Parts: sequence; structure tokens; C-alpha cells
Amino acid sequence: MLGASAGAAGLSLSSFLAAKASAGLANAPAKSCVLIYCWGGMSHIDTWDMKPDAASEIRGIFSPISTATPGIVVSEHLPCLSQQTEKLAIIRSIHHDDSAHGRGMYWNLTGHRPPRAGNIAPESGDWPSIAAMVSNFRSAPKGVPNSVRLPYPMVDNGTLQAGEYGGFLGTKFDPIVIRTPSGEEFGGVSRALGSQVLKLGDVDLPRLQARRALRKKLEDQVSQANDFVEFDHFRDLAQEMLLSSAVKEAYDLEREDPKVRETYGHHIGGHSLLLARRLTEAGVPIVQVCCAAGDLNGAQGDMWDTHGNNFNRLKEKLLPVFDQGTSALLSDLEQRGTLSETLVVVLTDFGRTPKINGAAGRDHYPGVYSVLLAGGGIQGGQVYGSSDAVGALPLDQPCGPPDVHATIFRQLGISPDSLIRDMLNRPFPICDGTPLPLA
Repeated sequence: MLGASAGAAGLSLSSFLAAKASAGLANAPAKSCVLIYCWGGMSHIDTWDMKPDAASEIRGIFSPISTATPGIVVSEHLPCLSQQTEKLAIIRSIHHDDSAHGRGMYWNLTGHRPPRAGNIAPESGDWPSIAAMVSNFRSAPKGVPNSVRLPYPMVDNGTLQAGEYGGFLGTKFDPIVIRTPSGEEFGGVSRALGSQVLKLGDVDLPRLQARRALRKKLEDQVSQANDFVEFDHFRDLAQEMLLSSAVKEAYDLEREDPKVRETYGHHIGGHSLLLARRLTEAGVPIVQVCCAAGDLNGAQGDMWDTHGNNFNRLKEKLLPVFDQGTSALLSDLEQRGTLSETLVVVLTDFGRTPKINGAAGRDHYPGVYSVLLAGGGIQGGQVYGSSDAVGALPLDQPCGPPDVHATIFRQLGISPDSLIRDMLNRPFPICDGTPLPLA
């Protein structure tokens, strides 16, 4: 029926869908998205879904504190975000069925079940990430990428993980990785993990332009093999970004008001969130920030895989950076008058086990966990769903990653029923979920 009606109007199916998607954008609450990813699995019981009446081996040692919203409590180690709950929709009933990091990340960033077992490296047949899918419908100005990841890719056991790439859309839809220019490492961890990471530092512009002109002259004299088309895409995009005043100015955090920079914190987590805000203002439709550091192998370092020493790691390293940077982003967007048009999303692999283990930690737990949405037309000051008395299972309004994806797409003006096409031009619905009533 859809193909017939489109054909009758003189449009191909692909043209019809593109026109349909573009028409929906005019009424989109959100013009851009900042996606904050807590790699490793944030403990829901110690942050957003505390269980103060449960036994000590479940509730842990953190105390709940009141927030700006009557009836909502959060961890005592989220003091800044506790004052931002009027902007937040806290989802406490999300769940899926995979307890491995990479596959949990795949669930949350693609909205689809992982395609294979084991520690899954990216493959061309994978489902695209939400950043890649958004960039399929949203175009940035010339010289500005359609999607960006900061400040590095996610890695487990030395392996880049499937789920944050272009997948079957093609590598042209891989969100480009840009290294945050300044700030102390999240926890003193230096990252060089096998992925190309663009650093937009000082550039000799006349020399770059001369080399670009010479390359074009030489390439015009020889035929271009199709195998190099996607390589050329990223090379050209990188050069456009180096030459683009919008991206270069966004990347230069020294241009930002020092008082604003101070609110985000002098660490790579805060600086990445500030850079994300500046990049969306430069026209990037979606920016994903990895708010963590270190290979997950061994559950060490400043990431959320807290099998051991859960409470000290959360209290001393993880929550202070996350709390300060995310709170500053929300306040900054509000003060700039752009929170209503900027969707902020906080995702993670899964939650942590209700029962504390023998190493004073919590293990992987996808049975129920918490994620956040704010801005971009989302109604704040609310909690969607709940978990049971010990934070083990959804109690009411259960939902999954596909429903969160449908909600994100809706807020960005992209119909959850829209289609994307793989490299063989086969159509796939972007989402299997139902938008949550959060707007």
C-alpha cells in the first residue's frame, strides 16, 4: 500500500520515505541529542533506584537524599543532579536479557538483540547504532559531521565493541571519534585502543589546503576505485572539519567562558560534555559521550564495572565526575535557552546485582536497571516504572531498550515506523519499540 501510494504520486519508495522523514522534522521537539553512555554498567540500586528498606546486603552503605521533586529520592552521591530532577525523566523499569558488557551495550545503543555470542567485534551486518540511525535522517552543515563520539570508543578485553558503528548502513555512517582536547583523564588512564581518533589541534591551514589541492589534481587524472569511496569520505570529512570554522571553534574550549568551564569540572568527563554541547550548537545532530575510561578487562579503572570495591569507586571517582558534568550540561543548556531543543539521554549496559558480593561489589545484572532522559520536549520531574522491593525485576510499566529508542526517535521528529536500508537496499524498520509517555 505504501509503495503503491508513493508510486502514484510519482515518487520512489526511498524518495517518499525521505520526504516523510524530512516533513516530520519541522515539528520535532528536539533539534539535537547528547547521549551520555556509562560504559560498564551503572548500579541502579546505588544511584537512581535506592532500596533503603531492604536488607543491608542489598541496600548497601549509601543513603538516599531528597531532590528538587517531592517524592523522588536519589543517592547521596548525586548531590548536583538531585537538584536537577525537575528536568529528568527517570526510567526505573528498563530491562533486557544479556549480562555481557558488549552485548548489553549493543542492546542499549542499537535497540536490538545482539546478533551473536561472545565478545562481539563490529561487523558489517550489525544493526546500526542510534547515532548512526539518527545521522541517516539528520544532515549537518557542510564541514560538520552528522554524528560524533567523544572522547574514544568502548573496548572490552582489547576488542572494539559492536553496537556503536554504522553496521549495515555502511561505514560512512560510523560516528566519527574526536578526542576531547583538554582536561585530566577520567582517572589517569591513557587511551589508545585501536581506533582512529581525530585530534583537532593546531593545524597549518595553508599547508593543508595546498596538499588537498595537489591530491585532488592527481586524483582527477586517475579513476577512483569503489573500494576507496568510504575511505575518501572520512578523509574528506576530516579535512573539512580541520578547515571548518564551526567545528574548529567548537573544539577550542578556550573560547568558552571560564566560569562555565569551571562548572563542568577540569576532567575529561566534564570537558567532553562541554564539547558535546558546543558541537551540537555547531550543527552536529547527535553526540555520544563515553563517561568512563579504561578497558573493561579486569573490572579496573574508572568505568562502571564495579565487581569489587563498588562503593568506594562510585563515591570517589565515578559519581563525582558524572554528577558534576551532567548537572552542568543540564544547567548550561537551560541558561542558554536550548534545553527544550536538546535531548539529553543517559544509558548504560545494565544494572548491578541486588546482592553485594564477597568483594564488596555488585555483578552484571540486566534484569532491571535505570536510564534517564531530559530536555528535548521530555517532561521532567517524573519517574516511569518501578522495580520490586530489592531492585531485581520490574514491578510495573516494564520496558526495554527498543521503547527507549522509539522515545528518542519521536523526540527528534523521526517516526519510530521509519525505514532504513542496508547496503543491498533492503528495508528495515528503525525500531521495534513503542514510545514511552514521557513528553
